[in-house]
Amino acid sequence: MAYSLMRQMARNFKQLPNCARALEKNCSKPLVNAFNVRFETTTVASGVTENKTPTIRKVNTEVREQLAGFGKYVAECLPKYVQKVQLAAGDELEVLIAPEGVIPVLQFLKDHHTAQFVNLVDIAGMDVPSRLFRFEVIYNLLSLRYNSRIRVKTYTDELTPIESANSVFKAANWYEREIWDMYGVYFVNHPDLRRILTDYGFEGHPFRKDFPLTGYVEVRYDDEKKRVVVEPLELAQEFRKFELEAPWEQFPNFRTDKYPVVEEVPIDKKS
Repeated sequence: MAYSLMRQMARNFKQLPNCARALEKNCSKPLVNAFNVRFETTTVASGVTENKTPTIRKVNTEVREQLAGFGKYVAECLPKYVQKVQLAAGDELEVLIAPEGVIPVLQFLKDHHTAQFVNLVDIAGMDVPSRLFRFEVIYNLLSLRYNSRIRVKTYTDELTPIESANSVFKAANWYEREIWDMYGVYFVNHPDLRRILTDYGFEGHPFRKDFPLTGYVEVRYDDEKKRVVVEPLELAQEFRKFELEAPWEQFPNFRTDKYPVVEEVPIDKKS
């Protein structure tokens, strides 16, 4: 059965050039040979130097102005919570808010008719131990109505909890569980705040900068006990040497000076 199918497919492939020639005879314009398109697009003309630098997405000036204007509008509507508005990487809008403004700001961005950020794409965490509030919680929102994205950032420390966004976006449930598991950020009024990625009985939070890369325990299968056992970690000396330098060129080397990595949008501070 399989052999007959392979023979039929091979026969059909052999007939493709004949079909193409027949179509060219019947059409007023010659058809492009599809078999040569791939080779033509990858061929470099003689005497032309091939550009090996990575392709960087161009920033649209009009979109930048629209995003900056919308960021100012959000700051004017919510001056109590919005602390800073900035554009990252040229045209990525970021709104930095106080921790107590998570629910009001997210509710505003979701329900306001000029925003309609009804999709919570992701919630991310970041740990910077040198800061007074070492943890940063980032909400990535998407507006399908206006084909736009916005990033809402807030901050906290090891002991201060943050209000759960589950009442505004049901998708925040598992995202907040992941941040609690990896960073130890506690979310108040979460319906089921428990670990989601690590195993039962795991101690510590792996994404914290003070958590060792090798961890504290190792998991293996014991043939005698016929089950998985957890034991204290033991590393040979040759595995304790780490190379921290990257062997490849970093992408920021190709950034232009036209747009900084982060550009603050001026807003009116109201008391």
